[in-house]
Parts: sequence; structure tokens; C-alpha cells
Amino acid sequence: MNRLAIATMASAAPMGAQVYEREVSSRAAAALAATGVAWRVEHVVARSLRSALAGNRRIPVGLTQRGGAGIRGALGRLLYPRSALVHRMDLTLPPAPHEVVTLHDVVAWRFPDEGTPVAGAGAELRAAVAVVCVSEATAADAVEMFGLDNTRVVHLGVDDRFRGPAPLGRRALSELGIAGRYLLHAGGASERKNLVALADAWRRLADRHPDVSLALSGPQHPRRTDLFRGLPRVAMLGRVDDTLVPGLVAGAEAVIVPSLHEGFGLPVLEAMAAGTLVVAAQTSSLPEVAGGAAVLVPPTGAGIAEGIAAVLDGDVDRADLRRRGRLRAAEFTWDRCAAEHAAIWNEAAG
Repeated sequence: MNRLAIATMASAAPMGAQVYEREVSSRAAAALAATGVAWRVEHVVARSLRSALAGNRRIPVGLTQRGGAGIRGALGRLLYPRSALVHRMDLTLPPAPHEVVTLHDVVAWRFPDEGTPVAGAGAELRAAVAVVCVSEATAADAVEMFGLDNTRVVHLGVDDRFRGPAPLGRRALSELGIAGRYLLHAGGASERKNLVALADAWRRLADRHPDVSLALSGPQHPRRTDLFRGLPRVAMLGRVDDTLVPGLVAGAEAVIVPSLHEGFGLPVLEAMAAGTLVVAAQTSSLPEVAGGAAVLVPPTGAGIAEGIAAVLDGDVDRADLRRRGRLRAAEFTWDRCAAEHAAIWNEAAG
């Protein structure tokens, strides 16, 4: 019987990468069983030596991140089950002798506020049996940056909770600090999220649309606070309870994704699945994911403002965009994603 160990890092603040890990991991056994090949699936969830997070392995995270190839290789041999094919879903984890690796993006190498990249990542990725890239754009980045010839593109899925949810009611919105019509940006505040341009766009638009507010959800961050301080009708939502997010998305006039770089762009698909219009920057993976069902704009204040105005002023066919968005989002399911992973695991096992 083949043996698969899916390796992840415990996280206190799950984001898009952790959604992927959860959805694929939970479907792995069933997806493999459907192929007719016998597998035993195990889960390696690593945490630091003193972490209180849930996990089943402890590793010296600092040493793992700073260590050279010899140290990381030795830690990997200690961490993972022997004779198993390891699917390493977080580059922070040490490499395994026989592994598949997921690469979400290359932002740590391009943006200084995205963390310290793993120094030996290029060599580790080249040594992997396969590197799962979540978009064609990420695969192209990986080939250009690391010279890979082992990439496999597997698009992410959309949680069914986003497929036609009811918009939040007035009371729930009021408790979040939202009144009336609103635009929504959901995500972090790092440089690549391009909040500078979004703030500029809102300065250009706010007076023209006094009945519309801009809602910003995501962990509190001083950059976001500073950029939008003093601007009219901006609601800082902080981290929104997960149960409220689909309804929050469904009730928005549009979801704005102005990023300079994304490895995939789940907010685009989640909004389209919910029947909400999307205004997205014409950068990196976003056009690939949108598939012609979003308003694509230059990642500038003027460009973003023009796209939002087109939605609010009715200069685009809103009904047609919603229809095309739902059809596009229907192509992206976690079951399909897991099945494509199973094919890669079978291939890697020979």
C-alpha cells in the first residue's frame, strides 16, 4: 500500500493558503480511493517547540527557516514518515527525500514585507517530483525564477457556502459598521495588496457616490488605517466572523481586488460564485481566474476608480457579468482540485 503524508504548518490566522490545505487534505483519502489505487493518508501538522496551536509534530521553526540544505534535509528525514510520499504544502517546512511541493506564489521574493523567503527553495523545488502551482501565472513565475521543469497547475476551488448565499441583513451590516450600499475589499494590507491605489480611487469616487461606502475587511494593520484615515464613509471591519463572510460578499455592490500580485485570487471566485460583481487589477493570476467575467482595470488609482464607476453607474451589463461570473466560478470545485492532486500523487508514486 502506498503511503502519503500531507505536511502543513499550524496557523493561528488561517488565510487562503490554509483554506487550500484544509480542503485538499480533507478530501485526499476519498480522491485517492476513487482512482482505485490503495493509499494510506497521514497528516503531519507541524508547530514550533513552544506553540499552543493544534499539531502533531514540533519543530525548531527558527532553525528550520535559517538552516542550510544539510540542516533542512536532516530535519526533514526526522519529521516525516519513512517510505512515504510527502506532499509539503508549506515551503517553511523542511524538504522530504521524496516529495510533491505546493507553490502558491513567489511574493516573498518580490515584496520585502511578505516575509523572508526560504534561501534554498529553488534547489528544493527543482528536486521535487512535482511542484503544484495554483495558477498558470504562478507556474510561469516559478519557471522564470527557479528554472523549474516539474510544475503542475491545479486551480483552487470555491467553498459551496459562496454559491448563492443570502446577503446579510440590515441589522448584521449595522453591527459591522456598514450602512446602505457598499463596496468590499477583503484581504491583507501588505504592499502587494495595493491599498495605496485603492485609497486614491476612493478619493476620486467618494463625492460622486454619496450613498455608497467602502468596507475593508481583514486583520487590523497600521498601513490600512493610515491610508484610509479621514476618507469619507470607510468602514474598517477588522477580521469578520467566517460565518458572515459569504453574506457580506453577496450584499456588496462589487468586490474590489486591486492587487499588484496574487498567486491565485480566491476573493475573485468567491464573489463571482455569490453573484457579486468584481473589479480586479489586470495583473498576475487575476485575469486567468476571472476568465472574462470581471471588470479588469490597470492597478492605478485612476484605473480602479474608472472600473468601480462603471459598475456603480451602470456602464457595464451587470446581469450578464453576474451570469458569466457564476458560470466561471462553477468550474472551480474542491472535489476537482483534490482529484487532480490524486492524479499527481499516483504519478509520483510510479
